[in-house]
Amino acid sequence: MAQVTGDGLSVHIVWDWNGTLLCDIGAVVEATNAAFDELGLPTITLERYRELYCVPVPRFYERLLGRAPTAEEWAVMDETFHRHYWRAAEGVPLEEGAAEMLAARQAAGHTQSLCSLAPHDRLLPLLRTHGIAERFVRVDGATGPTGGGRGGTQSLCSLAPHETHGIADGAGTVAAARQGRWSGT
Repeated sequence: MAQVTGDGLSVHIVWDWNGTLLCDIGAVVEATNAAFDELGLPTITLERYRELYCVPVPRFYERLLGRAPTAEEWAVMDETFHRHYWRAAEGVPLEEGAAEMLAARQAAGHTQSLCSLAPHDRLLPLLRTHGIAERFVRVDGATGPTGGGRGGTQSLCSLAPHETHGIADGAGTVAAARQGRWSGT
């Protein structure tokens, strides 16, 4: 039986991907440090990353550098980060119990979607690799420019707030959702 709100409406869960369902914080920090290394910048610790991370992503780099990255620096950091991240992401596991929980929610009649700032075309194959793509009625990854750019639509817009709960690992994810930074099918 589906979970319902006080007024009898079914509750839909919108899940964040990175750091919520996917246990990828190590790959993220490793890729960030690889980008910094190519620019001759000092590495960052996991603690410092968690302290400063925000979206849009260039603002995170601004917080780290103490200034906005130049267009050239951003291009190098972004390309380098993604090159290292996607290589590492293939071996990154789901958070413990995530696959079982998603399956149990679906079996109980709950609906759920997934949102991510990860590129949509990279996200879908990764969900299939983990065997969870079919658990979601909708998957929205980022389209267009990287760094938290806006997409054309967002899954949260089509659902009334009293029908939807979002589960994410940070305030940046929620802010991105409110600003329409996801797009997909």
